[in-house]
Amino acid sequence: MGTQYSGYIAIVGRPNVGKSTLLNHLIEQKLAITSRKPQTTRNNMLGIKTVGDVQMIFVDTPGIHKGHGKAINRYMNKSASSAIKDVDVVVFVVDKNIWTDEDEWVLEQLQRCESPIIVAVNKVDQLDDKSVLLPHLKQLETALPKAELVPVSALRHQNLERLEQLVASFLPEAPHMFAEDEITDKNSRYLAAEIIREKIMRQLGDEVPYQSAVEIEQYEETPRLITIHGLILVERDGQKKMIIGEKGERIKQIGQQARLDMEKLFDCKVMLKLWVKVKSGWSDDERALRSLGFDS
Repeated sequence: MGTQYSGYIAIVGRPNVGKSTLLNHLIEQKLAITSRKPQTTRNNMLGIKTVGDVQMIFVDTPGIHKGHGKAINRYMNKSASSAIKDVDVVVFVVDKNIWTDEDEWVLEQLQRCESPIIVAVNKVDQLDDKSVLLPHLKQLETALPKAELVPVSALRHQNLERLEQLVASFLPEAPHMFAEDEITDKNSRYLAAEIIREKIMRQLGDEVPYQSAVEIEQYEETPRLITIHGLILVERDGQKKMIIGEKGERIKQIGQQARLDMEKLFDCKVMLKLWVKVKSGWSDDERALRSLGFDS
């Protein structure tokens, strides 16, 4: 057996810059939920990729927010900054031509970071002239002189191999922590809840803010069928009506789409039942957040 290399890689950046899409493409499996809305990712997600003697353990952090208002925001920030401290490599995802205060804020956090940093400049497939190094990339080179800059397109799978090679080159010699075929440390209940949450986001776009959570009340597995009962928690009656939709149409669509994704992921037939319940104030209630698994 040759030398093994293994380590943790944090994927960081402002909300909505493409971190989850990048993780999904690196692992070639849909693990992290994606939507065009910030605040989609709430927990540090572990995605594992083993290629030969190299095992990369990716941590998909929640987007780092400037504001520290609600309990859920404070939790997400704490979660993201602790990930930066404990990893072997940091991948900082930035947009090719948008630079905001929040990017700036993440950059400031990273200037104190001891680990090697790779800046993944996302969505470069939309840049016509690649030779134009954009002003904010110049600024990045100055602020993080030791960082490696890699242009990628998470969605179009461009240059991800180069990114992976770079990541691997920074990993320490260490025995693998997970079996070769494991792709995440999250259990099936967690993944089922995430898939339902994604479908709600996709269906409702901006109508329901991120004030919905999903609790899996029942998860039963037999060789031929997985039965899942999911409870969708919202903050207000109006949101409940929106999720259920005219004559229950919308919740039916959410359920159908989620079930198809689950069957693909679990490779098994799934029976899914969904309910919606109003529980006001949960997103600002530390205890409610803990009961929903926001403290891993």
